[in-house]
Formats: sequence, C-alpha cells, structure tokens
Amino acid sequence: MVYSLGQREVRRQLFNAQIGIPNQLGKLTARPTLRWIFQCFQGIHLLVYQGIKQVVNLTEERLLTLKFFPLSCQKYYILSG
Repeated sequence: MVYSLGQREVRRQLFNAQIGIPNQLGKLTARPTLRWIFQCFQGIHLLVYQGIKQVVNLTEERLLTLKFFPLSCQKYYILSG
C-alpha cells in the first residue's frame, strides 16, 4: 500500500508539472514505476571522508526526479551546509 501511494504521488507531481522522466528505454514518461525510480537511485552513495559528508553520483537527471518527491524524502539525498 505504501509503495502504491508513493508511486501515485510521484505520478501526480509529474502530471501537474506536465513533464516526464526517462524510462528504461530512455523515452520520457509521466507514469514511471516507483521500482524503476528506486533502481535509478541505487548508484547514489553517501561518502564520509575526514568527517565531511558528500553525496556522490547525484546526477542532474536524478536531481530532476528527486524534485517530484516530498521534501521529507529529498532531505536524504540533498545535504545542506
């Protein structure tokens, strides 16, 4: 149920913005599955080096996708000051 609610919210946000994100074939879609989005985010890692935290592999495409998630989800990927 939680998975379905998350997927519906992302799709609603994409619909409202009238934009799509790339699917598995590289074509834009406004109806991605949450499973696909999670697979795209698998390459993002938190690197801590000498006490400094840095998110690596957060590409522009992933940042765009992340904008369609609630702020409570975005905070896990975007480090502030």
